[in-house]
Amino acid sequence: MAADDPPRRVLRVLHLEDSELDHELALAYLARGGLKVDAVRVDTEREFREALSQPWDLILSDFNVPGFSGLKALEIVRELGVPVPFILVSGEIGEDVAVQAMRDGASDYLLKGNMARLAPAAEHAIDAHEALKARQRADRELAESRQRVSELAQHLQTSVEMERAAIAREIHDDVGGSLSAVKFDLAWMARQPGISPELRLRIDSAMETVTHALEASQRIMHNLRPAILEQGLVAALQWMANRFERRTGVACVFRTNLDNQATLPAGVPLVAYRAAQEALTNINKHAQATRVSIDLSLAAGVLSLEVSDNGKGLTEVDLAKARSFGIRGLHERASTVGGWVDLSSSRAGTTLILSIPLDEGAAVQEEDGSGSDPLDDAAHDPSTWGEP
Repeated sequence: MAADDPPRRVLRVLHLEDSELDHELALAYLARGGLKVDAVRVDTEREFREALSQPWDLILSDFNVPGFSGLKALEIVRELGVPVPFILVSGEIGEDVAVQAMRDGASDYLLKGNMARLAPAAEHAIDAHEALKARQRADRELAESRQRVSELAQHLQTSVEMERAAIAREIHDDVGGSLSAVKFDLAWMARQPGISPELRLRIDSAMETVTHALEASQRIMHNLRPAILEQGLVAALQWMANRFERRTGVACVFRTNLDNQATLPAGVPLVAYRAAQEALTNINKHAQATRVSIDLSLAAGVLSLEVSDNGKGLTEVDLAKARSFGIRGLHERASTVGGWVDLSSSRAGTTLILSIPLDEGAAVQEEDGSGSDPLDDAAHDPSTWGEP
């Protein structure tokens, strides 16, 4: 070893061996290989189990120990989940037994007639174990990082919906209320006697402008926070399908086995509504479809929303686009209620399936108000704006 090489650490070795002579021989071969060891010899199952409570860098085990065995020791190590490399040593061991030991978690096996390989085998086993621990640690850190990103995405989704709801309320209370008041005033003015034709024309023009502004406000508010969901998910999806068909001319069929009065856990209706909304938006923009179907079903405790079209389908390139945030957003939104999204596509069209497991008893009664969406804390119906 060169003068500038770092000093070798002392390896703690647990040796299951009934022969003191063989124990000393193993230590000699380890020392000859340049390894510094602090070894403890045990020769019974009880001593072996007690010793496993201590930290070890390596376990050496004889294959045959009176009243015990190396395979049994390996089984104990595996059952207890002790993360220590394990080398099996034997005077004679069959190939089948050796292969089975390796499958059961042994790092290596040696014949006592070839102990010169002990030190290299020990170093290799320890290095491999350290590499495995590093990979596991990296996997854990990656999983934790993904979990944090997922939680952040879910938080952002919730924050966006809360902000949408707040803006929708402001539009309803301020803009919608003011426009409705102006519309009432204009209607009152139009009913007054003795109005000149010119003034009536201006009032009618102003009434038309206010009506258009109210309709635009309602449309914006609905896109921010669909008031139709207050009527239930079934009614909302039926309305969406009809509106899509009228607006695009594409036949859109809605089917469900749910009753319109069925109540769902908080947050689920909005997630399903947004998923259908995103799917129909993509179909309108890209699919060139002539037929669309929306199926909502509840079976075996799982709520499923399926949106299918007969359009041109999506390619692998489309699905792998770096900026496919719509699909990613659906996945993240579904995860906020414990659900997931499956997307399949072919030349025959595209199908999006949202699945949300519902806990037993998760559906709540509307009478106590606990079934409302947590983001919807304003009791109003924006669809009634501007009715003079």
